[in-house]
Amino acid sequence: MLVYPEINPVAIQIGPVSIYWYGLMYLLAFIVGYYLAKHRVKSSCSPIDSAQIDDLVFYTALGVILGGRVGYMFFYNFSVLLHDPLSLFKVWEGGMSFHGGLVGVLMAMIFFARRVEQPFVNIADFIAPLFPIGLGAGRVGNFINGELWGKPTDSVFGFAVDGMIRHPTQLYEAFFEGIILFLILWVYTAKQRAVGLSAAMFLICYGLFRIAIEFLRLPDAHIGYLAWGWLTVGQLLSLPMIVIGFWIFIRKNRLTKTSKTV
Repeated sequence: MLVYPEINPVAIQIGPVSIYWYGLMYLLAFIVGYYLAKHRVKSSCSPIDSAQIDDLVFYTALGVILGGRVGYMFFYNFSVLLHDPLSLFKVWEGGMSFHGGLVGVLMAMIFFARRVEQPFVNIADFIAPLFPIGLGAGRVGNFINGELWGKPTDSVFGFAVDGMIRHPTQLYEAFFEGIILFLILWVYTAKQRAVGLSAAMFLICYGLFRIAIEFLRLPDAHIGYLAWGWLTVGQLLSLPMIVIGFWIFIRKNRLTKTSKTV
């Protein structure tokens, strides 16, 4: 058993200005993602050049922040949004959704792809191995904030929180959706793949990791389980990702077989 250290979520306090660890985690993720993108752009199959990386990171950051906030309010706090539409802008109260952030990034990438005159799928393949950096950093931020704890456990990995030992599901997600997913995609994309497969691999692996860890994580208190005493919003939103990912692989496989027989 481990004891949660009760970390102050405020990293730096300068007068009335507070800089939170959660925000610093995202900043760190964008910095690391920037330099990894600089590395990936050296590949002969890169759809963009080094001069376009700054715009890519800017649009990605915008998509993550706006999409994550809108997604959280829409998927997890819709009743509050209906009652108080201005709550959408109360970012200091917390609340970000990965699935909303993903939608935001997709929209940003569509805009970016048009600007650089590249197919959207090529851009999606390029950023696929960079996405887990933000996921892992965000979950570490959740841990620092002392939120999104898991169910009670007697595991040696459990943390004592408020008199109860719980699964540190934020750290599980940081490990699997961050570190492990990054390694899978970084190795997978080291070899040139058919268009769309890198993005598909991300969708499948993330969806599987998220659904599995959700079984150990407590659902949002104001939502609870959607059905059967175990189905969560996170699982429901992750399932289409897996389906779409496998559909892309199956479609690519069929197209490859068709081209070989012609």
